[in-house]
Amino acid sequence: QVQLVESGGGLGQPGGSLRLSCVASVHTFSTFDIGWFRQAPGKDREVVVAIRWNGVNTDYVDSVKGRFTISRDNAQNTVYLQMNSLKPEGTAVYFCAARASTYNRNLRLRANYDYWGQGTQVTVSS
Repeated sequence: QVQLVESGGGLGQPGGSLRLSCVASVHTFSTFDIGWFRQAPGKDREVVVAIRWNGVNTDYVDSVKGRFTISRDNAQNTVYLQMNSLKPEGTAVYFCAARASTYNRNLRLRANYDYWGQGTQVTVSS
């Protein structure tokens, strides 16, 4: 069983920055792909970005390219999401998700992840 705990959410101003963290309680963290998803009120949960086990391969949705950066520290069992140039439409609960690494399942699909955190609220407002 993999437990994921997100932190770092809160209130951010438009144009500002927030940094989210996702800590995993698993000894084999370096073998897991990690995704960040978000869910705004009344909307479906959507992918934001994902990173493969090696920390090299990443996949960003167009709406966050150039503004968000995902990274991981396998020694610390942690994945980070640096969010810059925040926009009000980014207000949502942000979730991290994990799966045993595979190249046979799309990184962007919710159904392809086996473990989820409880989420952290991000509110972008002035």
